[in-house]
Amino acid sequence: MLISRRHFIAALGAGALVRPVWGASDPAAPVRGGTLVVGANPEPTTLASAITSAGPTQLVSTKIFDGLLTYDLALQPQPQLATAWKVSPDGLAIEFTLRAGVRWHDGQPFTSADVAYTLMKVWKVYHSRGRGTFANVQRVETPTPLRLVLRLSKPAPYILSALASAESQVLPAHLYQGGPDGAVLSNPANNKPVGTGPFRFVRWNRGSDIVLERNPHYWQPGQPYLDQLIFRFLPDAGAAAAALETGAIQLATMMAPADIARLRKNSALVVDTRPTGFSSVINSFEFNLDRPVLRDARVRQAIAHGIDRDFLIRNIWFGDAVAATSPVPSTLPAFFGSGLPAYPYDLKRAAELLDQAGLKPDARGVRLTLSCDPYPSPALVQSAQYLRSSLRRIGVQLNVRLQDAGEFVNRIYTRRDFDTVLYGAAAGPDPAIGSQRFYSSKNYQPGIAFSNGAHYQHPQVDSLLEAAQVELDPARRRALYLQFQQIVQRDAVTLPLVESSMPVLRSRRLRNVMVTADGPLGNFASAWLDKS
Repeated sequence: MLISRRHFIAALGAGALVRPVWGASDPAAPVRGGTLVVGANPEPTTLASAITSAGPTQLVSTKIFDGLLTYDLALQPQPQLATAWKVSPDGLAIEFTLRAGVRWHDGQPFTSADVAYTLMKVWKVYHSRGRGTFANVQRVETPTPLRLVLRLSKPAPYILSALASAESQVLPAHLYQGGPDGAVLSNPANNKPVGTGPFRFVRWNRGSDIVLERNPHYWQPGQPYLDQLIFRFLPDAGAAAAALETGAIQLATMMAPADIARLRKNSALVVDTRPTGFSSVINSFEFNLDRPVLRDARVRQAIAHGIDRDFLIRNIWFGDAVAATSPVPSTLPAFFGSGLPAYPYDLKRAAELLDQAGLKPDARGVRLTLSCDPYPSPALVQSAQYLRSSLRRIGVQLNVRLQDAGEFVNRIYTRRDFDTVLYGAAAGPDPAIGSQRFYSSKNYQPGIAFSNGAHYQHPQVDSLLEAAQVELDPARRRALYLQFQQIVQRDAVTLPLVESSMPVLRSRRLRNVMVTADGPLGNFASAWLDKS
C-alpha cells in the first residue's frame, strides 16, 4: 500500500509504526555486470556529504553511503538503513529501528552509535543544512545497537524528510570519533571513504576519475548489478555532451541547457528533467551585506529590476526552467507563496532607485562596480555573463570572476572575498531544510558552504523560521512561511532568478537508475546496463 502524504502525517501524529514500500521500477529483468561511466563536472572537493551539501560530492558519495531513509517518486519515506520509525504524539521523540546485519566496507558492524555520533558531532556542527535541520535534537539515545531515539527540545516535523544519504550521510564512528575538535574536516576518510552502500571506494585519481567497485556484502540480496562505477572528470559541459554521444560515458548531470536541447533529438539518449520537491533548484543572485553599499535595500532592489528572468529562461535554460518568485519553489505547494513582492524587468525603475540611493553615474556612465562569482556550472556562468551586460545598462559594472568549485567555496564562505554571488541550490524537500539555511542569522558561519553567505540578519525572520520549525499544524506552519517569504522578498538580499530541475542525460541502455526522488543522487543499487 502506498501511503499518501496526508495519511503519513496523520500516522506520525498518532505515533504509528511506518513500514512503507518502494516505488515502481523498470519491469525488465536486470542483467548483472558491466561498468557504468558517469561524467562528472566539476571534480568534488571531498567524498563525504556529511560535511557538505555540494552536488559534486553528493553525486559520488551517495553510492558509497546509504541513508537512514530514501524517498520514492511521490516523496514518501522508504526504508534503507532504518527499517521502521515512529514519532511520539508530542513530536519530541523519534524512534528508529535499524537494519540488522549491515556492515561498513571495512567489516565493522553498522550500529546506532554511528548515527548518534554523526548527528551530534557532524550534521549539527559542519553541515550547512544539518545545522538547522537537527538544531532541536538535544540528545540521541542508543538503547541497543539497532535502536535509536532522537530526543528533541521542540518538535521538528521536517526531520523525516531529511534522512536520505545526500542530505544526512551517516559516517563510521570508529574512524572519526576520539580526535581533537575540528579533526572531522581533516579526517583522511573524507577522501578515502568507508561506507555502507552498494559500491566501495577503490581510488581517486586526481584530475582524472574516481573508481568504485561492487560491494559483494551489500545488505540488499543480489544488488548492486553493476560491477563498477567510474566518475570521469570532464573539462566542461561540451565535453560531457560529446562523451554521451560517442558512448564514452552513459550518464551526465550539470549539462549546458543548449546541449540538453540538442541531445533531446538523439534516440540513443534519454533526457530526464522531472522537477520534484527534492530536485527543484533555485538559482539565485546574492549580495554580501558586509559591503556597506549593498546594505541599502534600494541598491539591491534596483539590481533586481535590472534582470530579465524571461531572457534567462529562453536563452540560458532553453525553456527548461520557470521564473523564481520566492525562496520556496513552486514544486512545494504546501509552502509556496504567491503575490509576493516582485521585481519585474524595469530599467527605468532601476535607475530611479539608484538615484535615490545617491549612486550617480560617472563620466563613463558607471554608478557602482561589483564583483560577481558564479558557481562553476555552465548555466550559472552564462547567466553571470548576461547579468554583466544587462546591469551595465543601469550603470552597474559587474566584474565576473571564474574559478573551480573548491576556490568558489573558499572565496565565498571562508574568506568572504566577494560582492555578489550566483549559485543554484536545492530548495526542498521542506523550507526548514532547503531555504532556511540562507536566511537564518544563526546559520551565518564562515567556513560552512552554502549557508547564510549574505550575512543576513533579521530578528523577525529568525522568529518566523524558528516558529515554523516546531509548528505541527500544517495551516499555521504554512502561514509562518508565507510571512517569511513576504519579508525576504521585500528585503531582496537574495534574488531568486529561475527554478530549474537537476537534468540527467543517460544512455537508453542504462536501466532502472532514476527510481527515487533524489534521481542521480540515489545509490544506483538497482541500476543495470542492457547489453542487447
